[in-house]
Amino acid sequence: MPNEILILGGYGNFGKRIARALSRHGLPLVIAGRDLSKAEALCRELPNARPLRLDIHSGLADALATEKPSVVIHTSGPFQGSDYAVARACIAARVHYVDLADGRDFVVEFSQLDREARAAGVTLVSGASTVPSLSSAVIEHLKAAFARMDRLDFGISPGQKAERGLATTRGILSYVGRSLRPFAGHPKPYGWQDSRRQIYPVMGRRWLANCDIPDLDLLPAAYGLKSIRFGAGLELGVLHLGLWGLSWLVRAGLPLPLPAMAEPLLAASDAFNFMGSDVGGMHVTIGGIDHTGAPLTRSWFIVAKSGDGPQIPGVPAILLAKRLYEKDPTLAHGALPCVGLVRLDEYLGELKRFDIETFEV
Repeated sequence: MPNEILILGGYGNFGKRIARALSRHGLPLVIAGRDLSKAEALCRELPNARPLRLDIHSGLADALATEKPSVVIHTSGPFQGSDYAVARACIAARVHYVDLADGRDFVVEFSQLDREARAAGVTLVSGASTVPSLSSAVIEHLKAAFARMDRLDFGISPGQKAERGLATTRGILSYVGRSLRPFAGHPKPYGWQDSRRQIYPVMGRRWLANCDIPDLDLLPAAYGLKSIRFGAGLELGVLHLGLWGLSWLVRAGLPLPLPAMAEPLLAASDAFNFMGSDVGGMHVTIGGIDHTGAPLTRSWFIVAKSGDGPQIPGVPAILLAKRLYEKDPTLAHGALPCVGLVRLDEYLGELKRFDIETFEV
């Protein structure tokens, strides 16, 4: 059998959920991170896991040579502004690699490692998370109804009481109020601006604003879209609009170090949990032309209750790591973004045990 699956940041917000799921599948794990006590605490829950103290910025190559894992899952963000040192270390050690990156440049440019990965005989996948994995899975599910897909509008709105990770918060704050690289249909976008309301089943109206994600480049190229728009938001209007206000101060040129303020801002947000819910979701709406030439719009929603929203982002990493561990021959060697690699039915199958439902109109 292959060696263990090593999860970097394995006791973090997403890492622990991935670890628990892979443990339920009976796969052997190494829970790695800088805080050995946290890794040990999680391992006490998981019969087939062991802890490892590891800092990805020092000693990673030696650890890979010693541990010889079959797959590395990289959950230690934020990935915005990061380099490919971890992925390159996996190539050098001939270890498969999967990450949960949502940094736009990080995922879009990841294919630059393709030649090295092929030469080493390993598979490297970036962006194995809700975006672009689930978003592309939904497009693949809906596209048969279209002769041509022109527009994509999609977004994510977590519940206020859902657990939020510090790395994710830092990643979002890194571009709040800043000019974003243009994307299809939007020549001058800014982070956390263009606020709008979206109606969801169960959840009602939620605020959304611009976020910088790899889908903005990957999906128009993959599906020929003329316009794309993605938004994320906070359930409570007072918090969403407060951050929107800060975005205008950044856009005006005030030197606000928002990423450095991530921890106190996250703590301040948590103080409002009593006002919110544990219900979050995602929507995907596609517009185009059907096979008769008539206009067609299709929408798909996923709604997570009981605080189960954070289970959704880790599913692609769970499925891909399992396939790589089991030496699935359909996953070719190379480095690529997670677009169209996970089918919607298998994605939802992994979520069956949680309080999650989907809607399609």
